[in-house]
Amino acid sequence: MKTYLVGGAVRDQLLNIPSKDKDWVVVGSTPQQMLDLGYKQVGADFPVFLHPKNQQEYALARTERKQGHGYQGFDVQFSSDVTLEEDLIRRDLTINAMAQDDNGTLFDPFNGQLDLSNKVLRHVSPAFSEDPLRVLRVARFAARFHHLGFTIADETLKLMQHISQSGELSHLTAERVWVETERALQEKSPWVYFDVLKKCEALAVCFPELNALFGVPQPKQHHPEIDTGLHSLMVLEQATLLTPNPVVRFAALMHDLGKALTPQDNWPKHIKHEVLGLKPIEEMCDRLRIPNLFRELSLKTCEYHTQVHKAFELKASTVWKLFRKCDALRKPERFHDMLVACMADSRGRTGFENIDYPQTDYLKALLAAAMAVQVKDLVAQGFQGAALGQEIEKARIQAISHALPQLKSQHMANHE
Repeated sequence: MKTYLVGGAVRDQLLNIPSKDKDWVVVGSTPQQMLDLGYKQVGADFPVFLHPKNQQEYALARTERKQGHGYQGFDVQFSSDVTLEEDLIRRDLTINAMAQDDNGTLFDPFNGQLDLSNKVLRHVSPAFSEDPLRVLRVARFAARFHHLGFTIADETLKLMQHISQSGELSHLTAERVWVETERALQEKSPWVYFDVLKKCEALAVCFPELNALFGVPQPKQHHPEIDTGLHSLMVLEQATLLTPNPVVRFAALMHDLGKALTPQDNWPKHIKHEVLGLKPIEEMCDRLRIPNLFRELSLKTCEYHTQVHKAFELKASTVWKLFRKCDALRKPERFHDMLVACMADSRGRTGFENIDYPQTDYLKALLAAAMAVQVKDLVAQGFQGAALGQEIEKARIQAISHALPQLKSQHMANHE
């Protein structure tokens, strides 16, 4: 029985970056032997064991053979005579198919170290195409390592296209697609994930609502990049610079889905795209079982981003309506998140990347003014029931109205 450190921990060590998890492969052992040594079995499909002291994962060396569709359509074989190389060859990328023994000796049968130094994401073997989830995984690794200069090997991208065209992606469960996507949204360059999916034709299968934006033009004076799909990826890039929060990043990416539904006769204008975008967001969230936090912020950002952009043109009663519709007084953090997504939208345009976006501080200040209204004072004056509600609204609009001139003059002074 021999144990080897494998996968991401070996890769990250060679890249000199911290690695969260350590995974081990065990060669020359059986499930019973592992249990006898005090390991606890946790794997359902194949034996994975937790170390009795450090709780790290130890998997028996195994081989896999495709026999069905999707991520789970595999016949997994594990026995004490499966070799380390047989285990490594079933892995996705060469940079993830290296192992290290207790003495620190590196086992690299598929030249992962060379691909690391050349910054190439390359599949290990033709067996790569047997698992459709690998399309999403490679796109996620591209998003993780883009800032280091990594690119996908041409032959690997072709294999990913082949998988997309084969129909295998449709056999992935909604949960698997979303798990990879949510993880990708937390990587250093999440827009690369969606860009790669577009290049290998997987975006049309997994995110048809987003895919539909590519090729849809916008007015050149506001959007020098013209293409709405490109704009959406640029907005995600800007959101990534503003926040690590995947919920905000996702909302920023989804804000313009309605532009895909504009009749071509109206191009490049997109009248009412804010309302048209709500249905595709709902459909995507239903299909992929996306958590409500993502859904709710995406819907609010989609519907109200144009109004936020025009904040300085809004009168006090309209600002109050915006707050009310966004439930900003009860959920100020979500409203602030929406403002971040709107700022990303403003900056996600060619030549506008460093533009000032005073709407954020302006609306935050007006919201603070509205929230400062003391309801107990109105109750003390004898208002109750529906009358109290009306007075609260009137007082809040008045508070916004009082704050408007000073905030606008400050804004004008800052821009002189």
